[in-house]
Amino acid sequence: MEALKQFKPEWSDWCPGCGNFGIINAEQQAIMELGLNSERVVIVSGIGCSGKLPHFMRIPVSGVHTLHGRALAFATGIKLSNPSLEVIVNGGDGDLLGIGVGHFVSIGRRNTDITVIVHDNGVYGLTKGQASPTLLRGIKTKSLPKPNINDAINPLFLALSAGYTFVARGYAYDVKHLKELIKRAIKHKGLALVDVLQPCPTYNDINTKEWYDKRIYKLDNDTGWDPVVKAESETKDKLKKAIDKSFEWGDRIPIGVFYENELIPSFEERIKQNSPSYSQYYPAAQQIEIDRKPNTLVEDILKEKRVEY
Repeated sequence: MEALKQFKPEWSDWCPGCGNFGIINAEQQAIMELGLNSERVVIVSGIGCSGKLPHFMRIPVSGVHTLHGRALAFATGIKLSNPSLEVIVNGGDGDLLGIGVGHFVSIGRRNTDITVIVHDNGVYGLTKGQASPTLLRGIKTKSLPKPNINDAINPLFLALSAGYTFVARGYAYDVKHLKELIKRAIKHKGLALVDVLQPCPTYNDINTKEWYDKRIYKLDNDTGWDPVVKAESETKDKLKKAIDKSFEWGDRIPIGVFYENELIPSFEERIKQNSPSYSQYYPAAQQIEIDRKPNTLVEDILKEKRVEY
C-alpha cells in the first residue's frame, strides 16, 4: 500500500463502503508486488459499477472499457494479438454471468492465459439493484418488490465444469488475502478465475459485511486441503473435491483456492502446436507497412496451413 502513495489518487464515484474499493486496492497491490511492467498490463472491463475500475486505477496500466457482457471476448483478442501482455478482466456478476455467460463458458474450453475477476454482489448495482444471476432464489433485497424467483448460478461450479484451470474465491473486505489470491491467479499458466464476494451496501441489504463476517472461513486453515494438481492421475479427484466445496454455502462460506492445474496446455500453447510461426509472427509483432507500402509476412503461416491433395 505504501508504494501506491507515489501515484496521484483518482476520483471515484463508487458508493461509500462499496466492495469495489477493496478489489481495486488488492489488484493494484498484486500488480506492484509481482513487479509487473505496468506498460504490459491491460485491464479489461464491461458495463456496470465494476466496469469503471480501469478509469480509477492509480497505477499507469492500459485500460479497455468494453461492451456489456463482452469483456472476455475483447480480452481474448488482446491476449492472442499480443501474448506478451498480462490481461486482467474485471466484471460484475451480472455482466459476466448474465449477458456474458456464453463467453464465460466458451473461454474455459480454450484455457486462455488471462485472469478473470468477478465482482460478485448479487445485484445489478449500477441500474438500481435488480437481482443478478448469483442472487439465491427466495431472497428479497431492498429494491425487489418480491423475493427473487430465479435459481442462482454458482460461479465456481460453472468455471470448474467449463474448464478453468485456476478457480478461487475471495472477499472484498479482506484485502490482504484477496491480494494474494490475485497474485497467484496472475502467475498461473492458464485461465484463472477469482470470484470476489463483494457487499453492496446500497442495494443488497441481505449479504452485508456483518452477514459475511459471521460465515467466511479460509480454506488455507482446513487441514489437508490441497487444490493443486501435481499429476494427471489427481485431476479427477481434486476437481470433484473442488466442485463439492464450491456448493458449501450457508453457516460457513469458504474462501481461497479451490482448484489449480497447470498440466493442461493454454490456448496460446495449442495455437503454437498448430502454427509454430505464431511465436514469431503473432499479430502485434508484425510490421504493417514499410514506407507506406503494406508489409505482411504470412508466407510461413500459409505454408503451415496448406493442405496437399
